[in-house]
Amino acid sequence: MPTMRTGLVIAGGYATKVRRVVFAQLAEDIREKRIDNKVVAFHVAQLNRFLFEVLVDRLKVNKGDAVRVSIDYEVSEGKIIWKFDTLKVEVFRRVPDEEVTAVLMTLVPEAEKIMAAPVEYAVEFVGDTSDGDKIYALKVGEREGGILELIPINEEFLYIKVGVLLVPEPTKVEKTKIALEGRSYEDALKASINDLLSKGKPITPGEADSIISYVRSRLGEVRPEVKIEYE
Repeated sequence: MPTMRTGLVIAGGYATKVRRVVFAQLAEDIREKRIDNKVVAFHVAQLNRFLFEVLVDRLKVNKGDAVRVSIDYEVSEGKIIWKFDTLKVEVFRRVPDEEVTAVLMTLVPEAEKIMAAPVEYAVEFVGDTSDGDKIYALKVGEREGGILELIPINEEFLYIKVGVLLVPEPTKVEKTKIALEGRSYEDALKASINDLLSKGKPITPGEADSIISYVRSRLGEVRPEVKIEYE
């Protein structure tokens, strides 16, 4: 089932982007006469009319704001059927220039101090995997900070198999040892965050999301039952 994704687009141009994406996705269907281009235009116009109600009439989105829209659909009997239960609308509001200037005037004099300050992470145990690994979630203030999958070794080290730190930029960490030195797992991880950031590999937000999803999925795994037969 195809998905119409606008990507990040200025709100004033979302309708044009929707039209371009759908026509590009259905180009072959139009050539093969599975759907008429006028029918495509009609259904796209209907969707854009609905999105106008959502974005402009209800959410009061300004033309300078950014939006991102996605929705699944299918082509059936020469028509487009929009799957509204999959509709996702994100709005990113534009910050006024004067507000940005005020923030800069406050923070620029503190730039060196801010850059030198360590990132304050909170560490929370989430659970064990079926094979005994431990999963820890990270937060920075109220924001998601990342995730780590690790193995304790003889109460001396924590071996990080794989993980992601999201602040100040998405960073992948893997195959790294952290000495416990009598500390709790949480305290050892918190004290090592900035070292992990310096040793990690910068990655894209999409790569970070994939790793986080993988590590979280490990919590739901079920260890296969092993049957031993004796003669």
